[in-house]
Amino acid sequence: MIKNILFKGISFDNIKILDFNRIIKKKGLFVFQSGPGLASIESSLKYHESLKKADFVFFDSGFFVLLLRFFKNIKVHKFSGYKFLNLFFLYLKINKKSIFCIDPNNKNSKSNKKYLNKLGVKKVYSYLAPKYNPDNLIDKKLLSKINKVKPDFIITNIGGGIQEVLGLYLITNLKFRTTILCTGGAISFFTGEQAPIVNLIDKLYLGWLTRIIFYPIIFLKRYFYALKLLPIVLKSKVEVKNG
Repeated sequence: MIKNILFKGISFDNIKILDFNRIIKKKGLFVFQSGPGLASIESSLKYHESLKKADFVFFDSGFFVLLLRFFKNIKVHKFSGYKFLNLFFLYLKINKKSIFCIDPNNKNSKSNKKYLNKLGVKKVYSYLAPKYNPDNLIDKKLLSKINKVKPDFIITNIGGGIQEVLGLYLITNLKFRTTILCTGGAISFFTGEQAPIVNLIDKLYLGWLTRIIFYPIIFLKRYFYALKLLPIVLKSKVEVKNG
């Protein structure tokens, strides 16, 4: 059984649903990589570094999973941010935890807090992310707020390429150990702020198509860019570690 693979210095974890209860108890940086994000690893050094130093890297991109299967003959389990949050929200219903949300705007912040409160989460802290420069990301105000409340989980609900760099910055500079979930806009599938995605759509690797149908101006260009991942995979060595 494949335990993980090493691609461009990044250790991807071949995690299954049955592994959730085990890994949710661990602390560290959890990242969920999209196809467009992975397509930029050769040009975005800080982003690439954050993936290499993450504690868990999930096979979020269905495109990447298919490329591994058809061009490298490697079969792994797709584990999207949507699937993870689906399990995580069920976990929150029976476990009293505090959540710190880093949100892109006030509208999303209100929706996220309302949704988490409905799940029974009493302590939800929110922070509106400024416009970060991934090459020089510093946010002492955010560090101070998180160090003060010491949440059980931090969810970065901002764009890919930035959230991973922010996650590494936080895990490196916080005064305590916690779990940072870089799931990007996935929470919006649950709150209704983004295109509706259900388990079947996620299982069929069609989340990208649903996003394009509902928001073509935003996502068409983004997923077209993901095609750059194809030559990167073809020319790169992929090491398999069996467990």
